[in-house]
Amino acid sequence: MVKGYDNASAQLRASKISEYSTKPLSLKTWPDFERLFRSHPAPGAYPCWCMYNHSAGAIGDTKGLSRVARIEQNRREKKRLVEKRQSHGILVFAQGEPVGWCQYGQTTELPRIDTNREYRALSPRVGKALWRITCFVVHKKYRRRAVARTALKAALVAIEKQGGGLVEAYPIKRWEAYTKYRGTASMFKKEGFRIVARLGDNNLLMQKEI
Repeated sequence: MVKGYDNASAQLRASKISEYSTKPLSLKTWPDFERLFRSHPAPGAYPCWCMYNHSAGAIGDTKGLSRVARIEQNRREKKRLVEKRQSHGILVFAQGEPVGWCQYGQTTELPRIDTNREYRALSPRVGKALWRITCFVVHKKYRRRAVARTALKAALVAIEKQGGGLVEAYPIKRWEAYTKYRGTASMFKKEGFRIVARLGDNNLLMQKEI
């Protein structure tokens, strides 16, 4: 790639990032979060309501519940966590509309990865705060337009403001991997994350200190 073209590409990416604004998840922005997820922005996002990583096991008692009832249970539980300030994330906006989301939190808030056998064998025990970045949701109309990277940058700033520490991510190595909601390794590398180990065939454990 010629240098001039490379510079032009970098400027284009920067201009796209500047199109967006971000806000943290809170009761004030809960209606925006709902609006994004009710738009069915990505496969599986609406049914989950980004609850999967909040639990190491099943989310509540779902026995005998219909799919509609399970979805509503996830929505209610997510809002309950927001009310208790036990759910953190960044919303990305384009022209006032929510178009992206990134979830982050400390280990007690997002324990799901602890059930992964490969992770348990690799995870360092550190005497500092351990943060996790677990999920990205980007509206289908805004994919490949720097929305996820915008959310990641804002999440890292938020983590630093809350005291910082060791930040972990579990991105995919290739775009076609099923767990693409965890983000891509290339995106995290651009923000200074280093690869620590592999997690199965498709994912990596990456870390950065803030």
